[in-house]
Order: sequence, then structure tokens, then C-alpha cells
Amino acid sequence: MTQPFELPVFYVPHPARLNPHLEEARAHSGQWALRMGMLDTPRPGGGVVWDKAALDAMDYALLCAYTHPDCDSPTLDLVTDWYVWVFFFDDHFLEQFKYSRDLRGAKAYLDRLNLFMTADGAAPEPANPAEAGLADVWRRTAPAMSAQWRRRFRTSTHNLMVESMWELENIDRGRIANPIEYVQMRRRVGGAPWSANLVEYATGAEVPEQVAGARPMTVLADAFADAVHLRNDLFSYQREVQQEGENSNAVLVFERFLDCSTQQAADLVNDLLTSRLQQFENTALTEVPALLAEEAVPPHQQAAVTGYAKGLQDWQSGGHEWHLRSSRYMRGGTAHGSAPRLGGPTGLGTSAALLPAGLAHGTARRLRQHAHQPCQPVGALPLPEFYMPFGFRTSPHVDLARETTVAWSREMGCFDVVPGVDGGEVWDERRCREYDLAYLTAVFYPDASPEQLTLSADWALWGTYSDDYFVRAFMTTGDAVAGRIWHGRLAEFMPLDAGPTPTPTPTPMSPVERGLADLWRRTAGPLTESARRAYRASVLDMTDSWVWELDNQAQRRIPDPIDYVEMRRRTFGTDLIMQLAAFTRSDAVPSEVYQTGVIRELETAVQDCNSFTNDLFSYQREIEFDGEMHNMVLVVENFLGVDRLRARDIVARLTTARVRQFELLIAEDLPTLFDEFDLTPEARAALERYSEDLKQYLAGNLEWHRTTRRYRETEIRRDHGPAARSFHPTGLGTSAFRITSLLG
Repeated sequence: MTQPFELPVFYVPHPARLNPHLEEARAHSGQWALRMGMLDTPRPGGGVVWDKAALDAMDYALLCAYTHPDCDSPTLDLVTDWYVWVFFFDDHFLEQFKYSRDLRGAKAYLDRLNLFMTADGAAPEPANPAEAGLADVWRRTAPAMSAQWRRRFRTSTHNLMVESMWELENIDRGRIANPIEYVQMRRRVGGAPWSANLVEYATGAEVPEQVAGARPMTVLADAFADAVHLRNDLFSYQREVQQEGENSNAVLVFERFLDCSTQQAADLVNDLLTSRLQQFENTALTEVPALLAEEAVPPHQQAAVTGYAKGLQDWQSGGHEWHLRSSRYMRGGTAHGSAPRLGGPTGLGTSAALLPAGLAHGTARRLRQHAHQPCQPVGALPLPEFYMPFGFRTSPHVDLARETTVAWSREMGCFDVVPGVDGGEVWDERRCREYDLAYLTAVFYPDASPEQLTLSADWALWGTYSDDYFVRAFMTTGDAVAGRIWHGRLAEFMPLDAGPTPTPTPTPMSPVERGLADLWRRTAGPLTESARRAYRASVLDMTDSWVWELDNQAQRRIPDPIDYVEMRRRTFGTDLIMQLAAFTRSDAVPSEVYQTGVIRELETAVQDCNSFTNDLFSYQREIEFDGEMHNMVLVVENFLGVDRLRARDIVARLTTARVRQFELLIAEDLPTLFDEFDLTPEARAALERYSEDLKQYLAGNLEWHRTTRRYRETEIRRDHGPAARSFHPTGLGTSAFRITSLLG
């Protein structure tokens, strides 16, 4: 078969190393696979899933020896067994169910596999090689790790098994995912988060529970996973797409979404792979040390985090080296013939031949990411056509909410001169009325009572005012330390004990703190403690994401596209909307239903659509006048090297794709979810109401953006003056510039 594209030049910043215990692992893994019954397992259509020759050619021991170069022989044997098991499971599952489309049988198969990862070791008798292999490796691994690691590893193993259903359903529908959906789902089904957990085991460097859920650690794992999967998609395109008819491959996703050639799509996937590797590096070097210092992590645990990050780095280089030689994948040369071809060098370090070209590619990508100059005139962005199949309703209490929010803003001091803000005031009453945040909540919550609506409107106003305050007080000065201190104080105004005598809060020092203290008092009282914790976390996630923006601003760094999409859900505050909706959820719906992939994808689709809509409307305000670089249009411009109009069209297309995915989930996946959990009529009705609420958020968000004066060029120029606001320089010696500016 003709090779579909030339492999691109890969960014591989670290040469691969080989574990000296490779031959022992090869011998052990072959014997283990035979003992588990994985060799000569029959295929439904005839033949076998694997035989000894196929297993030897795929050489998973070589994969593990490259990706875990420093572990001892018994550890390498066990890790290799895990990889033999996961690849066998993948092939066996697809052979059993891909062609038959037996979705019910596939679910039963996966449900049984979960029984072999129990905390007490009790498990049924294995009925096939996949069950036998999982039971064996789990028994040998679990005792060496902590309970919290076992929980995380069970979750990632469960995800890679269960989300295989997503691949089967897309094949059954003949559907190719949109890029955002693909990245999210590929993490779960692709197994790299599972590999990251095994890195902890192999390196003896378990991530401390204290920081395991923090953003820097999750970004390390996610960037690692995305890079692993994108690389695999480049090498496996020929096998998966051309030979096996699968449609879960990033090259195919880009090819169809951007309507480009296979070669262009492969090059773009490689650019995204490079960006994710550099996101990993940036996070490891900037965010992780700050996290360890802030959390006062003990030295021995800091060493574990460092060892874990190094283990992930080794995995990337070793995984690339293995892909160049495994029989499982396409191994033709890279562009310009710079990679080893069949018949070329095959020894350790073959990928080192690519280092100069790959590093040059990575350097060019990094330079472009840091080359943006803030506050360049861009002009108003012509808006695209928006696909919005849903209508909206408006609360009859909107006029009441408008007046009460203005009065509340005045009472909180939002119209006053604020110390530390360039120009003195952030808002005045005119701006408050023109922005019309009460109308936003009136189209989000049309059935709310007057009290509920005014409280929601005050939250929306507080979030928008706080965002503007943050830009004026910290973004324009680049004062990351002050911004971080400001964020840290906000938690003190949201005590978790909301009883008759709650924890006293500090004296507010700004309208932001005064408003938050008042809102929390009005909101937290009726909530359960768990609901208070969730809502408090949403507020802090939003303001912490602004600090992330500030850190990027200090580096003059346009975000990586995937990191931007995921953080944009926080910066826009959409999780606050979801939390307000959560307060009215029916108890008839089991809590685990809200954790399913269907509900998660429904919610993130809404978050992305609303965020991208805001980016399209706010492009001129943010890029030209506020000097920001956190806007999806700009991120696409920079990543793809296109002009703003082409970037606008791509963002609009992404928004449409997410709306259409939302429609598909409601039409096809939600009814399946009802049946899967055997939900009562009351629970089904509650979830249907929730889906109607989400439709209202989508349509209402677009309506508000079309009517508010916040993003109109005439108002922006009036509020900012005839020239764009200039950023103050930061760094050594720049305080003299700021003093001179203050003195006039």
C-alpha cells in the first residue's frame, strides 16, 4: 500500500535511552502472554488475534525498555506485561466488536473487566485472556502503591476500556469527531494517562496526594498524554484509517475539519504535538516549582515530583524511538528523508539523527509563540454567521434586576475611584447599564424568581467587574506577584461554615472583595457544605485562571491551543453558571450520572461555544485595547499562521461543530444514558430539563453578545481613549519607568 504522507520532522528534545534489561523483558513477556492465553486466540472471522511472530514483531518489551530506561529487571518485566495486556485488550476488543457492532456485548465485556481491579483482591474466575492478564498484573502491582494511586490508576484503566465504546459508536455512525471532542476523548480511550500512572510505579516516584489534583500536575499529565496520542496517530494512520477503517485519528480529524490534504493535516498534527511538548516543558519549569513552594511540599516529595516529570520526559523520547521500529506502525522516512528508513540504521539512538532538524522546528514554533506585540491596531472583526438552532426566553423580572444590580454596584463601590488602578475608576454607572449583565442572566434563567434572578445578576456583574479590575490593576502592569496575592485573599471572603456564627472575614479592601463578601453571605447559607465547597472552588478556579493569564502575559506567550481551550472554560466563568444550575438538580438523578462522559461533553460543549462566541465579539477590545493575548481567534492566528479573518472562520466552524455535537448528544447519547442507568421517569425528566437549560445558555449567551454595548467599537474607543492602552514594561529596572509615569 502506498504511504499516505511523509512523516514530518519531529521535535524530540531529548535522545532516547535503552534499559539494559531488555532481553530479559522480551523473554518474560513472550512466556507471560503464552501463559495468559493471548497467543493463538481466535478471531470471530477466522485466524487469530495474535501469534508469537506478531507479538515478537511488535516488540512491546522494546517499547518499555525505551520508555522506562532506569528501572530494574523485575519492574521492567511487570511494566511490559501491562503493555502487552493493554495492546492485546485493544486488538481483542476491536476484533470482537468492531465488525459485529455488538454494542451491548461490548459493554458487558468491559463491565466484567472492571471486576478484576478490586481493592480486596476478590475477583471472578477469568473467562478470557484479557481478564486473565488484567487479574495477574493488578495482583502484582497494587500492593506496592498507595490507596490514592490505586484509585487514580483504576480510573484511568477504566477510562481507556470504557471509552472504547465511543470509538465503536463513531464507527457505527460513520462519524468523525471535531478536534476538541477528539482530544478530550482520545485522552480517555488512548491510554496515555494510564501510562503516566505507570511511570509513577516504574520510577518509584509517586505524586503526592497533596498536589496530584493541582493544575500544574494535571497539565503535565494531559500534555504528556496528548503528545503520546498525536505521535501515535501520525505513525498509525496507515494501519488504522486505510487498512482497518477506523476514524479516531487526529490526522483524519484535521483533514476533514480543515478540508485540507492528508500531508497538510499530518504537518498540523505534528505542530500540535510540538506545542504540547513545549507546554509540558513550560509547565515543568515555571508552574510546578511555584506549586511546590506554595504548598510547602517536603523535599523528599519534591524529589518524587521531579522524578515523575523526568519519567514522563523519558517516555516521550523512548516512545518516539519505538514507533520508528515497531512493525505495528508506518515507518517510512520523514520529510526531506531525514529520518531512518527501512534498511537504514536501526541501533540505539537512531532518532538522534533527527535532533537538529527537530530542535530547529521546535525553536521556530516557540519563537512565533512569543513574537506577538500587544496593543497592535486590529480594527473591528467582522462577525461570522452563527449556527444557533435553539430559541431563548427572557425573564419577566429583567427590568427589576437591571435596577437592583445598578444599585448594588453603587453600594459595593464599583463606580468609585479604586487605588492602584491606572485612571482611577474601573466602571461608572453608564458602563454598568450599557453592559447589561442583568439581561444576560434574564436569558440564562428565564424561570428564576425575582430574588434568584437578582442574585444571579449580581454574580454576573461581580465576575465581569472583577475581570476588568484584574486587567486594569495587574495585566497592564505585569505585576504577577500582586495578582497572585489578590487571588489568594479572595478565599477568605468565602468561609465554608455558614452557620449562625460563620468565620469572620477580613475588612474588604476593594469593590471586588466587598462584593464577594456580600454575595457569599447571600448564596452560601442555604447550601449544603458540599455545594458550598463546589461553588467556592468554581469562583477560585475562575480567578486563579486570570493569574494563569497574567503569567502568560509576563512571558509574552500566546497559549498552546489545547491549554487555552481548557483554561478558557475557567476564565469566562462558565463553571459558575453550571454550579448555579446544580443547586436545583433533582435528587432523583444519581450523582454518578453527572460524572459520565455524556454529561461532561454536553457541559464542555456549552462552555466552549459560549467562550468562543465571546472571543469573536471581544477580539478588538482584548487585542487592540486591553493588550491581551488570550483570545481564541488570536490563538488560531498564531498557531496556524493565518490572518484574523481565516482564524475567525475556523473559530466559528469550531463553535458550530460543538453545537452540532451538543445536538447529537441530546438526540442519541442521552436516551442511551437513560437506559444504561435504568433511570426513573422522574430522573429522565430532570435530565431533560437540564438539557433544556443548557440550550437556553447557548441561545441566551449569543443574544446577550448581540445586544450588549460592551464590545462595540464606538464604546470601546470612548472608554479607552483614541489610542490603545500601552503595556508597562516589566523586569529589572522597569520600576523607574512606572514611577515616572505616576509622577506624570
